[in-house]
This record gives sequence, structure tokens and C-alpha cells, in this order.
Amino acid sequence: MESRLYVGNLPFNAAEEDLRNLFSQAGEVTDVHLVTERGTDRSRGFAFVEFANQADAEKAIQMFSGYDMNGRQLTVNMARPREERSYAGGGGGGGGGGRGRGGSRGRY
Repeated sequence: MESRLYVGNLPFNAAEEDLRNLFSQAGEVTDVHLVTERGTDRSRGFAFVEFANQADAEKAIQMFSGYDMNGRQLTVNMARPREERSYAGGGGGGGGGGRGRGGSRGRY
């Protein structure tokens, strides 16, 4: 069973390969996903690291929670399951359609 960790407070210049190399010290890393901003590909300061098993993930939490990476203390804990997002029916308002602006003032 794979175990997914949340890694926060990353330096903005951190790369996926940096994280893979660091966390491999705790065990077998199966995936690293560095979250980036759309358009700029700049790191948003957090990532997800997946391990092959729970024991390696727990070891990584012990080893790297509070670890200093380029002057930033990492936050490392078990990732929460991703919440389902509902796109149907929600979403806040839109324009307003020009209500309350008076008549056409002679324009057709």
C-alpha cells in the first residue's frame, strides 16, 4: 500500500529531483509531485511525496519534519485524501446583465 506525504514550506527554488533525492534517504519513493503555479511553473511551496509503504513514509516524517532546506523548515505529514469537487450548480454569480441602468435612450 502506497503512502502519500504532504511536504510544505518548501523553498520556491526546490525541484522535484531535489525532493526525490532527499526523501529517498527514508525509503523507496514512488512519486514526487511539486505543485506549481499555472503559467509560470514557479513552485507554490508544497509538494506530495509517495512512498512504496507506510513504514518508509512514517520514517520520512520523523526524519524530515522540521528539516532545514535552504533556510526553510519543512512541514511533513500524511496527506489527507483529496476531496471531491462539485462543479455542478455552484459557482458564484456572473455579470448582472445591465439591470437597473435605465432605458435604451434612443438606441435600438
